[in-house]
Amino acid sequence: MKQPLGLILAGGLATRMGGGDKGLLQLGTKSLLAHVIDRLRPQVDGLALNANGDPARFTDLDFPVIPDSIDGFAGPLAGVLAGLDWAAELGADRIITAAADTPFFPRDLVARLVQASEGQAHPLVLAATPRTGEDMLKSGGRKRINRHPTFGLWPVALRDDLRTVLNNGLRKVVLWTDKHDGREALFEAEPFDPFFNVNTPEDLNRAKELLEHS
Repeated sequence: MKQPLGLILAGGLATRMGGGDKGLLQLGTKSLLAHVIDRLRPQVDGLALNANGDPARFTDLDFPVIPDSIDGFAGPLAGVLAGLDWAAELGADRIITAAADTPFFPRDLVARLVQASEGQAHPLVLAATPRTGEDMLKSGGRKRINRHPTFGLWPVALRDDLRTVLNNGLRKVVLWTDKHDGREALFEAEPFDPFFNVNTPEDLNRAKELLEHS
C-alpha cells in the first residue's frame, strides 16, 4: 500500500504572533515551515500546503498550495477538508496532516498513525501525548492524554460528511473524530512534547533553545 499523502496546515490567523504566517518565521538556519517539510516529506507519498490568502508568498515550494473551501475562518477541519478534496482528485484514499508551526514532531508520525488505524473501516487517528506536570491537574483530558488535532490520519471516504458538518457550523475537531470512532496514537512526551507548537514570541525562543539541544 502506498504511503498517505501529506498536508501541512498553515491556515491559522496567528493572532498571538501579530498575524502573518507563523510558518515563515525563522528557526535556526531555515523557516518553521521548512523544518516541517523536512520531517514530513520522507514519510508521505506527496505534499500540499493548506494556506489562505495570496499563494504567491509560497512560490518557492515545489508542491501545491490549496486554500480552505469553506468561507470564513473555519479552523483546522476546513484545512483537512481541502486536503481530502485534493487527495480525492489524485485518487488517494487518506491523508496525514501536520501543523506548519510544530517543528519537532516525530519522524515516525505516519507509521504510528497508520499502525493505530489497523482494523478501522475508515482510518481516522489523532496523535496524542500523555499529560505531564501541570497538565495533569487540568480537567477535560480524556484518558489523561492531550490529543493534537492538527496531527492526524484522515479518510477521503468521509470528506462529504465533513463538508456537511462544517457547513452546519461544527468547528471542534474531536467532536467529529469521536463521532466516527476515531482513535489515538500515543507518543512519548519526554524530554518534551514533540507536538510543541509556536504560538507566541516566547514559544519561538523556546523552540530556538530546543533546536540547539536537539
